[in-house]
Amino acid sequence: MKGSLLSAGMVEPYAEALMSLAQEHSLTERFGEDAAGLLTILQESPDLRELLGSPVVKAEDKKAILQEISSRLEGDQLHPYMISFLNVLVDRRRILFLEGVIQEYQALLRKLKQTVLAEVTSAVSLTDEQHQSVRDKVKEITGASEVELDTKIDPELIGGVIIKVGSQVIDSSLRGQLRRIGLSLNAT
Repeated sequence: MKGSLLSAGMVEPYAEALMSLAQEHSLTERFGEDAAGLLTILQESPDLRELLGSPVVKAEDKKAILQEISSRLEGDQLHPYMISFLNVLVDRRRILFLEGVIQEYQALLRKLKQTVLAEVTSAVSLTDEQHQSVRDKVKEITGASEVELDTKIDPELIGGVIIKVGSQVIDSSLRGQLRRIGLSLNAT
């Protein structure tokens, strides 16, 4: 518990500072794209997270690694202001909180754009039409102007989807339906 409070105390001010910088220079969307690219890389590479968090690795080496990552991102490189921000995190020995800072920035950006995040778990990949159907359903439920989907595949669902928006869960999976049937049979 104490670690998560400490982490939150580190993450929020940096995410807010990044948002302030983005708004000041009309770069909120661009920073959002940069943040999404960085988050993907961090989530796919536990070794990178460990290396950035290591007190043994020199700050100059961490900056060089971040610069190299920037040049390898799909599309454009990271914006120079984003690279400067990452360097500040390295200099202040806060780079180990990068993933949390990025996630918090994305949450601030969603709030700014009146967008909700819906976590969608399905048995198989959804088609574009199904993605749009889920977005429409979430908009209807939440009243949000935009919906961002975070999709995951779980073959154990058998069929259907589970949609989670905040603390609200809509379980229309076959596994969930079977579980509810089993509970109702046990209750009788």
